[in-house]
Amino acid sequence: MAKYLITGIAGFIGSSLARAVLAQGDQVRGVDNLSTGKLENLDDISGRIDFQRADILDLAAMQTACRGVDYVLHQAAVPSVPRSVLDPMENNRSNLDGTLTLLLAARDAGVKRVVFAASSSVYGDTPVLPKREDMPPRPVSPYAVAKLASEYYMTSFYRCYGLETVCLRYFNIFGPRQDPSSPYSGVLAKFITQMLRGETPTIFGDGKQSRDFTYIENAVAANLLACHAPANLVVGGVFNIATGKRTDLNEAFQILKRLTGFSGNAEYGPERAGDVKHSLADITRARECLGYAPTVQFEEGLRLTLEWYRGNASIPKASQTSKIPEIVSSNS
Repeated sequence: MAKYLITGIAGFIGSSLARAVLAQGDQVRGVDNLSTGKLENLDDISGRIDFQRADILDLAAMQTACRGVDYVLHQAAVPSVPRSVLDPMENNRSNLDGTLTLLLAARDAGVKRVVFAASSSVYGDTPVLPKREDMPPRPVSPYAVAKLASEYYMTSFYRCYGLETVCLRYFNIFGPRQDPSSPYSGVLAKFITQMLRGETPTIFGDGKQSRDFTYIENAVAANLLACHAPANLVVGGVFNIATGKRTDLNEAFQILKRLTGFSGNAEYGPERAGDVKHSLADITRARECLGYAPTVQFEEGLRLTLEWYRGNASIPKASQTSKIPEIVSSNS
């Protein structure tokens, strides 16, 4: 029985990973400072995990958390492009310094492998599609810079210290438990909750901006594969995690309109500064090296997500107050 440490375990992706690890019969330890994560995301498994409330910037706490651990799934971050633009110092501390702190603790504890939640935002605004891992990165936001620098740290710790690391570049992950109430949350979570309440969603720009929206189950599977894939194929590497297909916001709205029974039309606002127009992943490398293949496509993922939100007695109100770009955020 292996032991996994999941950083950011109380978040949308972290809590999904915890359930999957438990389902395969392994042990879970989780850390979260609860700055964005919610304990309610762990309610159904709280008695089966070793939860430690801690900040990844706390080296002593990370050393304790890494003790006796086989695999680390590093999800903890402030997962927002616009928030990083507003506060680049906080972004750097949480997303880069925190990663370095965790790596030091994992190295010293003798962890077998660290799998890092990287981001497609590192590709920036290059118009070339699809995005391939061998393309020169062109990060725009402080968030993307920190994610890219964290990738370099991951590779460095493998080359310098022999700590096995794998970086997974997420493309617009969505699914159950994604928080629609934050001004920084994903566009699909907001659309779903607004439409279920009969509220009119706003599409900024012409709605033709497209994303490789990726259902959470695919990202979870990629993490577990990355823990056990042959070292000679994956260690020190970077892999796109997506579906290899893209959908624009107008199409996404029309699908949700049909699934929810929403009778209105979307409102359109001015295009937001800093928005990346299109994103699409080449997932060839992940297929060949990780054995990754997306099993849940976009519309099925929307249906599953919608079912989850409908099953909740209380749907939090999606924020309408943010004046900064949302769609550019790639991994939460």
